[in-house]
Amino acid sequence: MISKSSASECYVYITLPGETKFVTAGKFELTTNRQGIPTGKFIYGRTYLARENAVAIDPLELKLSSKTYETNILKGVFGSLRDASPDYWGRRVIEKYAGKTQLGEIDYLLHSQDDRAGALGFGLNKEPPAPRQEFNQTIELERLQALADLIIADEELPGGADAEQVQNLIDGATSMGGARPKAVVEDHNGLWIVKFRHPEDKWNDARVEHAMLMLARACGLQTSDSKVVTIGKHDALLVKRFDRVQTRTGYRRGRMLSALTLLRADDDYQDRGRWSYVLLVEELRRISSQPRTDASELFRRMCFNALISNIDDHPRNHAVIAMDTEWKLSPAYDLTPSTPISIERRDLALECGDMGRYAHAENLLSQSARFLLEPDMAKNIVNEMEKTITNRWYEVARREGVTEKDCEKISSAFAYPGFRLR
Repeated sequence: MISKSSASECYVYITLPGETKFVTAGKFELTTNRQGIPTGKFIYGRTYLARENAVAIDPLELKLSSKTYETNILKGVFGSLRDASPDYWGRRVIEKYAGKTQLGEIDYLLHSQDDRAGALGFGLNKEPPAPRQEFNQTIELERLQALADLIIADEELPGGADAEQVQNLIDGATSMGGARPKAVVEDHNGLWIVKFRHPEDKWNDARVEHAMLMLARACGLQTSDSKVVTIGKHDALLVKRFDRVQTRTGYRRGRMLSALTLLRADDDYQDRGRWSYVLLVEELRRISSQPRTDASELFRRMCFNALISNIDDHPRNHAVIAMDTEWKLSPAYDLTPSTPISIERRDLALECGDMGRYAHAENLLSQSARFLLEPDMAKNIVNEMEKTITNRWYEVARREGVTEKDCEKISSAFAYPGFRLR
């Protein structure tokens, strides 16, 4: 059972490029100032700064320095640390074990497992723990789905002799972001994020999302590897983790920052003014080791999301990654169509041009220069992608096992009439 942590600080660990074990990078402290505002402080350790291979946790906000960094935004949690904290589903799992105990941000950091996204870890001891060696296996998917169903239904989890096994099974569900039930599993090819079905799904989400990743590849996008597995009567989507590389001595971990962190923004609607592809590409060009390639790729993803009506393209669904010392745009993930009622105007989660969030061809082209694209090249990208999606979405969906009934349900998502509305 998780209890409320009395600690207001914790150590921050990191796995350095090319290595598989944690080292201590620094210390994070979270307090409340006189005005009742959460205040976060972070300082790198001297031993860490003395390392020749030391890297910054965040090269824009937490650069390698002996200074004490401080923030009053994002509930006092630096964006790069927040990216390593569990999101809605992971927090729900942790809270399930905590009962009605009130939890703070450091509790979520401490009680999430070390297979979280990125290369960071957290603990109360100065010496980091040994890396986790055992993971849930794909043969345990049916049991994991059953546990996810219990949590969704807010029912009691098994106790007694089964409690330890349940704890081990569900640990991997606390570390990943997003609202859908998920866990981390392992097979002979490495680590995967498994996305389970949800009772409120309107269609077979696993097969539809997998088909969208395949369709994105057909449009020239770089996407995460994925596959669909059947668990009993239901399907689940497995997405290969691109922030892990399997070696004989363990897993190398890639540092990872969400677009939310690059934009210095929060999740809530009050901060949506900074949710913007145009602002994001500016930050991406500052951090990327291949700015022209990544800027063009981001433009293509923006267009793809507009053409499949992916209105869930929020900043947590974009990221940069560094498997070594250099940062670049991560492969695309979480590409899901939606079917809003309007056929005249659909808005993306991020602003995409002079007309705001409007998923419209002219709006996408209005700021193409910021993506380092010549006007004709940008126009060709939009035209070719529209043609590919219009002509091939059904073929790709059926090939990947989406039923005729589900194809009918999602058909209005693709190249909707408002995309070319004069």
